[in-house]
Amino acid sequence: MAENTKSKTGSTSKRGAKTTRRQNAEKGFTASSTLAANLQVVLVDLIELSLQGKQAHWNVVGRNFRDTHRQLDEIIDAARAFSDTVAERMRALHAVPDGRTDTIAETTSLPAFPMGEVSTTDTIDLITARLEATIGTIRDVHDAVDEEDPTSADILHAVLESLEQFAWMVSAENRTPAGR
Repeated sequence: MAENTKSKTGSTSKRGAKTTRRQNAEKGFTASSTLAANLQVVLVDLIELSLQGKQAHWNVVGRNFRDTHRQLDEIIDAARAFSDTVAERMRALHAVPDGRTDTIAETTSLPAFPMGEVSTTDTIDLITARLEATIGTIRDVHDAVDEEDPTSADILHAVLESLEQFAWMVSAENRTPAGR
């Protein structure tokens, strides 16, 4: 048991082990390097999805421009919100997210978005492919994330639900009814 002592300044304190500010801040569950890496790959693809969505948003032209333009805004907003949620989850687990542009460019699984104006029809196909690539990244790491941290997996579930709905809705623009 700690005993009370008087310091040179006359204040009374308890003697014994005392945690530092850093130790107090670092309590709780800490992500393994595998969990941190798995969340990082999701973060990278979400950031890249938002950036490519914006590129498409600025350069889409053609039929249904306005609807496509607005739908891209919804995807961009969701990808940005999800990337923030994933990054903040990483920080809560004492992992360090890396959203720097060079990291995103070097590590994303998404193919590059074409330069210049892109027709609405091509934009739909390109964005659908990027949504599906991001979904694939999340599904690839999901089980390992769930095994170590079900709370982080719950975040991935919410991201998957939304991105899969976007992929369905966006891709439907270019589909024709089955059997026709």
